[in-house]
Amino acid sequence: IESSIPVSPLHLAADRGHWQALRVLTETAAYVDMQDAAGRSVLYLAAQKGYARCVEVLLAQGASCLLNDTRLMWTPIHVAAANGHSDCLKMMIDYGEEGDLTNVTDKCGQTPLMLAVLGGHTDCVHYLLDKGALPDAKDKRGHTALHRGAVLGHDDCVTALLEHKASALCQDTQGRTPMHYAASRGHTDILASLMQGAMATNPQDKLLDNKQYTPLHWAAYKGHEDCLEVLLEFKTFTHEEGNPFSPLHCALMNGHSGAAERLLESAGVHMINTRDAKGRAPLHAAAFAEDVSGLQLVLRHGAEINTVDLSGRSALMVAADKGHSGTVAILLHRAKADLTLLDDNRNTALHLACNKAHEMCALLILGEIHSPTLINATNNALQMPLHLAARNGLATVVQALLSRGATVLAVDEEGHTPALACAPNKDVADCLALILSTMKPFPQRDSSSCSSSSPTVSSSAGLNLLKHCGITAACSPLPSNGLHNGYVKELHGAPVGLDGCLSE
Repeated sequence: IESSIPVSPLHLAADRGHWQALRVLTETAAYVDMQDAAGRSVLYLAAQKGYARCVEVLLAQGASCLLNDTRLMWTPIHVAAANGHSDCLKMMIDYGEEGDLTNVTDKCGQTPLMLAVLGGHTDCVHYLLDKGALPDAKDKRGHTALHRGAVLGHDDCVTALLEHKASALCQDTQGRTPMHYAASRGHTDILASLMQGAMATNPQDKLLDNKQYTPLHWAAYKGHEDCLEVLLEFKTFTHEEGNPFSPLHCALMNGHSGAAERLLESAGVHMINTRDAKGRAPLHAAAFAEDVSGLQLVLRHGAEINTVDLSGRSALMVAADKGHSGTVAILLHRAKADLTLLDDNRNTALHLACNKAHEMCALLILGEIHSPTLINATNNALQMPLHLAARNGLATVVQALLSRGATVLAVDEEGHTPALACAPNKDVADCLALILSTMKPFPQRDSSSCSSSSPTVSSSAGLNLLKHCGITAACSPLPSNGLHNGYVKELHGAPVGLDGCLSE
């Protein structure tokens, strides 16, 4: 039977469930395995809609169960399993052509069993397993049916798979087991079942994924305290080896202070100053998250307040760089953090706050600084906090710095004074300096009108506050090596965290 439209009468009958019309059409010598433009066979449509009588008619006429569509390479068996049509599935496997029908794979390597688990179709899962479906078959990403059940929280499907000896320790291409995913998603009961199943073998070598994270890392990162309880009950599963960005780091950096407290109760205070591969302590992670309760927790447990990471940054510097004023206040006022520490680029905490335009953090830090040396400290780019505050338009901070004796004559590596640092870029600063160099000197100020706390400058010196390094300065020995390229702004440091779903 031919048709001028893309869909045949057989497809239309199967799609609407008209089994009697389908029987008449098939008995008139119609080609039962014809496919539409998407590669879907007549049996595919009947199985997709769950029309068991149509499936029965088509199978009686020898319809194939293994024809693939063009998009996902699904067979009628795949689509029946995915939609939970167990009657259609049973008929096709029991009365279809010879061969392994239960383990056929689609474009992504998925079997009907995997698709049944994805949909939470427990009756299909049981039937496929009873018919010889491989419980540990993997798709192209290494995911098994058990991985899918663990991710989606399909308890009954997981139970069925474990009863058929599915491995709780199968690793995907990222090295993650179903336990990693159950811990990450907070599926406590499934995690407990998986752990019981894993106890029959030695799980230690399978607990680390490709980035050396354990299920404990994942539960802590997501703040699933119930999962942590389950994992900590099995001492085998604490496995303190692996990624030094510890479960405690993971909990604190995401603000899960309850999970962090549970970890400290279980593992003891020896974890409190552990370092990750970048030298970061749990205190750094708490400062990154701006979780006050987490910060107070690690401080109560004896965290070293001035410990620095491999980039030279303390927890205070991390908080200042992130603009977490609440954390900065606690570290300054309660923990008495050291303000003189320098990172690898010789930035102080004040530099970092000014560089990111975090006004409140800068003012809090300034409130604890009593040394002019620290006010005028320069980083590797010869920038003082005044340069950075001026560039970012922090008028209140600039005023506070000037009142504390910040020098207005200092030049950075580009030869810019703090005044020229206000220019949006290097070229504008150069133009401003050149224009100002042609202007008449500022009138001489009466020294009696100057405050005793402010530096008195001559008219020539006043002009040179704005001049570029190529213009002669009368009051300050500015560099005279000509105009430079680019006003470089460097950002240092990396976010605390895990890679991929977890970013490090």
